[in-house]
Amino acid sequence: MLPEGSIAASHLWKRFRADKRHRVLREQVAKVSDRLRGRRRGWRWALRDVDLHVEPGEAVGLMGPNGSGKSTLLKILTRVMYPYAGRLEVSGRVGALIEVRAGIHPQLTGRENAFLYGSLLGLNRRQVQQRFDEIVAFAQLEDAIDRQTKFYSSGMQMRLGFSVAAFLEPDILLVDEILAVGDSSFQQRCLERMSAALAEGVSLVFVSHDLAAIEAVTTRGVLLDQGRVRMDGPVRDVLNHYRQSVEEVAELQTVESVVKLVDALVAGSDGRTVRTQEEALISLTLDSPGQHAGSICLGLSEGTATPIVLLRFDANLPPGPTEVRCRLPRLPLPRGRYYLWVAFVRRRAELLPWHPAAHFDVIGPDLDSAPLGIMRLSPVHVDAHWELGRS
Repeated sequence: MLPEGSIAASHLWKRFRADKRHRVLREQVAKVSDRLRGRRRGWRWALRDVDLHVEPGEAVGLMGPNGSGKSTLLKILTRVMYPYAGRLEVSGRVGALIEVRAGIHPQLTGRENAFLYGSLLGLNRRQVQQRFDEIVAFAQLEDAIDRQTKFYSSGMQMRLGFSVAAFLEPDILLVDEILAVGDSSFQQRCLERMSAALAEGVSLVFVSHDLAAIEAVTTRGVLLDQGRVRMDGPVRDVLNHYRQSVEEVAELQTVESVVKLVDALVAGSDGRTVRTQEEALISLTLDSPGQHAGSICLGLSEGTATPIVLLRFDANLPPGPTEVRCRLPRLPLPRGRYYLWVAFVRRRAELLPWHPAAHFDVIGPDLDSAPLGIMRLSPVHVDAHWELGRS
C-alpha cells in the first residue's frame, strides 16, 4: 500500500488514432481490407514504456517539446484517460488543473463550483466552507463568486480553478501549463501557493514550457521526448540538458540568408578559456554579396532563442567577407554551457535570420540557487560583498 501523496507508474503505454477525421467510403474499404490482411495502421504512440515514481511531498517538473507526451501522462495520472498498458497507483486526494476549464461547470456559479469540486475530492460541505474565504480571496473573485462561470473570462476561470484545486487540501497537486493564461502578478502568487503547498507536504507534478517556472517550484525534473523518458534527475541538470538539446536541433536547421555567416567563435583573453567576470572575445566572419547597411545582433543564451544578453551594432557591410569583433570586458555568466546567436537585420528585413552560431563553456562559480517560489529569468553572476554588524 502506497503512502498518501505517492504516485507509482510503471511501464505506461498510450496510443491514439493518428487521424480522427471522417473517412470517405474508399478509405473505410481500405481500412477493412487492411484488417482482413492483418495489417495495423493509423495509430500513434503518445507514451512508450514510461516510469514515474513520486514520493510524498516531492515536486516534479515534466518538460519536453510539444507532442512529447507530457499532458497525456498528466491526464493518465488524473484518470481522465487510461493507459493502453502498464501499471498505475495513485494514493490520496488529487487536485488537478489540466486546462483552464477543468472541473469548472459553466452553468454553476463560482461558489457552487467550489463546493462541487470539494465533494469530488471527498470533502464535506463544512470542510470546504472552512477554506472558502481563502479560495475567493486568492482568486480575487469577491465581486463575481455568485455569478455563473460561463460569464467569466478565461483568466477568471483559471484563477478559480487553480485556487480551488490548491486550497482544498489535496495530497497530490497536478498542474498543466495553466500559468500562461494569468498575468505576471497572478503567476507569482501561483508559484508562492505551490511552494506553500509543498511546505505542507503536498506532492506536485507540474507541466510547463516555462522553464524558469519549473525551476522555481520543483526539485526534480523529468524530460519527455517522443513519448519516452529521456532524463530523470535534479531539475537544474535536466533543464540544462533540455536547453542543450533544443540548441542542437536548432543548429541542424539550414538557414537561408542573403548575408552568410562563415565562422563564429567565443573565447577568453588567451584565445581559449572563457571565465566568469573576465574578458570575453566574440569574433565573426560575415560574407555579403553586396553593400548592405544594417545591424549586427548578438545574443548569449542557455540554448533557447531567448538571450540572456543582447548586443547590437550598426554596421555597413562591404561586398565580400568581413571580420567582426566584439569585446566584453567582464562576462557576467556563471559556470555552464552557453550559445552564441547571430542575426543581421535591416529595418524589418532579416538578411541573416536569428539562429545559433556557436557554443562555448564558461569556467567559474555556480549560480546560487533561488529560494523555492522565486522565478529567476536570467542566470547572471554579480560579484557582491556582504557584511554583518550590530545596528
